[in-house]
Amino acid sequence: MKKLALVVAIAISAISVLPAADKDRKVEDPAKYETNVTFHNFPWGTSMEEVIKKMGKPVSREKINGLDSLVWENVEVKGYITYMLCYFNKSGLQGVTYYFLTYTMDELMQCYTKIRQELFERYGPNWPFDGITKELRLYKCEWNLPSGFVYLGVDTRKDDHPVTLWFSSPELSKQLFGDKPVTAKTR
Repeated sequence: MKKLALVVAIAISAISVLPAADKDRKVEDPAKYETNVTFHNFPWGTSMEEVIKKMGKPVSREKINGLDSLVWENVEVKGYITYMLCYFNKSGLQGVTYYFLTYTMDELMQCYTKIRQELFERYGPNWPFDGITKELRLYKCEWNLPSGFVYLGVDTRKDDHPVTLWFSSPELSKQLFGDKPVTAKTR
């Protein structure tokens, strides 16, 4: 019985210390982060003609899931060369994917880390992947914002999977994932 009382006393002491430690934790100011998802200064709904006018003629075009998909090569993003895919429906631009060209594992990891940091600075920490818990999913991060969904990931176990950065409009996200909130579980 004394052991049980000792265990309870220790547990109560530990619990009473937690709020004090938690209040010292630095809380990020969400007001300093962007909530408007943009890329190459194209807002959602930009016409295909406008994008082609600015980016030049795409190297390929195909239909995927009812969307027109256009591909550009050698698009510079944050100092890296990428393939850029843009997805259009009747309303205009709905999504963009960048595939970063990296040639070594070191370059791949440097690219991923640089882009992830810039996204954190732009859109803020994305719980539960902020702080130490980001190590749980080291090579994937995502933001589900009112103006769009942002995903950054890489599969380091396969040589042919580059760093991938994907932006999706709310309309495209709803088309792909339904009314469920976009999370890793819905993909």
